[in-house]
Amino acid sequence: MANLKEIKNRITSISSTMQITQAMKLVSAAKLKRALDAITQLRPYANKIQEILGNVSATLDLSENRYAEQREVKNVLIIGISSNRGLCGGFNNNITKKINELLKGDLAGKNVELLSIGKKVNDSFKNGGILNRPEHLSNEAAIFDDLTFEHVSEYAQYAMDSFIEEKYDQVIVVYNEFKNAAVQIIRDQQLLPIVPSTSEEDSNEIGDYIFEPSKEEIISEIIPKSLKLQLFKAVLDSNASEHGARMTAMHKATDNATELKDDLTLEYNKARQASITNEILEIVGGAEALNG
Repeated sequence: MANLKEIKNRITSISSTMQITQAMKLVSAAKLKRALDAITQLRPYANKIQEILGNVSATLDLSENRYAEQREVKNVLIIGISSNRGLCGGFNNNITKKINELLKGDLAGKNVELLSIGKKVNDSFKNGGILNRPEHLSNEAAIFDDLTFEHVSEYAQYAMDSFIEEKYDQVIVVYNEFKNAAVQIIRDQQLLPIVPSTSEEDSNEIGDYIFEPSKEEIISEIIPKSLKLQLFKAVLDSNASEHGARMTAMHKATDNATELKDDLTLEYNKARQASITNEILEIVGGAEALNG
């Protein structure tokens, strides 16, 4: 059994760790509230815009909408969204696993490049030879310091320009979709080319659209903004998921530290009781020897 000083030092160390994990949990909870408000307000609008975008694309000729051009997929851009920091459970590892699954599955044999949003996914693939870091987008960690639509739009604009220039035939976004603080759903969403609506229900609704202004203006203005909005939604989803995952991870870490501290306290009390008992026995034994 460890001596009393060693056990006491471990209890002190674990108590300090508990204070840190509890503080991190509270910070993440506060950040989650703001992030959740942002994605909750944006999600209905973004989903409806995506639905309309698919319907409108189905009414346009290929010559009118280059963003829906279906080509033989040879070159693929993956936009991987992770966090800048760890201590959030499997949040970042799940993104890395999903990208690796795509590389070994549907995208096997294709020329794939990765554009990272967030430091962790960049670190995971920095030696893999697939990272694409355009000079004006090289600071992948800075986006979460200023999480705005304008900042995220730079990444979407690069993807759209590269697709039109036929540098990439397909653009896929991999991110964590927020469900609740304990559950995040890994998504691999095709950003480009735009997938036209094919369901019968959507097809019946297509004829209800009246184009105002002209189709040309819709293509030049609304469709690019819609694509930027889809990427912005993915980043906000990932941001909320990160704080939820970190809050959950820190909550579990605090609970584990509490349980370990209780076990060590019990061990300390037993060791202290044994030490006191031994001292009493030694005193009694010494007194008996003197009396003898």
